[in-house]
Amino acid sequence: MDIKSIGNKIAVLIKKYRYAAIVLLVGVVLMTIPEVRKNDKTVSPVTVKPQSEPTMEERLSSILSRIDGAGKVSVMLTEAAGEEIFYQTNDNISNGENASGKDHNTVIVTDSNRNQNGLIRQINPPVYLGAIIACQGADNPTVQLAIVDAVSKITGLGANHISVLKMK
Repeated sequence: MDIKSIGNKIAVLIKKYRYAAIVLLVGVVLMTIPEVRKNDKTVSPVTVKPQSEPTMEERLSSILSRIDGAGKVSVMLTEAAGEEIFYQTNDNISNGENASGKDHNTVIVTDSNRNQNGLIRQINPPVYLGAIIACQGADNPTVQLAIVDAVSKITGLGANHISVLKMK
């Protein structure tokens, strides 16, 4: 085989597969071009927190201010223990010849965005120690009683742990 016959065979192949060769050549050129992005808006793998819920104090202030004669209300709650979250676990008990043991594994759930979180089994609400409520209508005993009753039912506190004071 001489060089002329090899050149002719290559020319025939190129002529036969010219469209495939052009597509291949364009693909190689596009792969070598660096990717430039402006205003890259990628989502970080960290879980995005939704809008924060109003706190118990804010919700109580909002509700208590609607009591007839209460006026403007400000609430402060003290907690003995915060909210407790218990996760679901798989318990594996192994009894071998030489050892026996118990293994606890937290159940992990993956959402549609591939974020992994533990499967929540139970949420215990916070335990409150006391409450101070300052309101404009605290000089009226009927308003004081209504506020103490409402806060007691929501928080589980006794009346002796709730103070209703006149706001200046």
